[in-house]
Amino acid sequence: MSISIIVEGKNDRSKLRRLIQEDVRIHCTYGTLNSLKMESLRKHVGDDEVYLFMDNDSSGKKIRGILRDLFPDAVQMYTRKGYAGVEGTPDEYVIAQLEKAGLEEFIVYPTSTDFI
Repeated sequence: MSISIIVEGKNDRSKLRRLIQEDVRIHCTYGTLNSLKMESLRKHVGDDEVYLFMDNDSSGKKIRGILRDLFPDAVQMYTRKGYAGVEGTPDEYVIAQLEKAGLEEFIVYPTSTDFI
């Protein structure tokens, strides 16, 4: 099974890249979506199982709504209100969201020394 996670920006992608295996593709919207960008995203995702992980702010909600229409079967993952987006979400919470989405087999769990 091929997996694609869609996030808003490169810092969100960097955050997830540390916590998920390299074979999981992470795509960025870079905050805006037009028809050309959406078609490109659809092409790059292909037949992958899609997960949406957007910031819990007005911009993230707007992008999530557009992507929900583009990928109606996508699994939704959420940051908690008050976190500074996906990039500012604590690793433990991101891991919990990945687990909740059923992606345990793809998680790169930090060692206890990573939290010191």
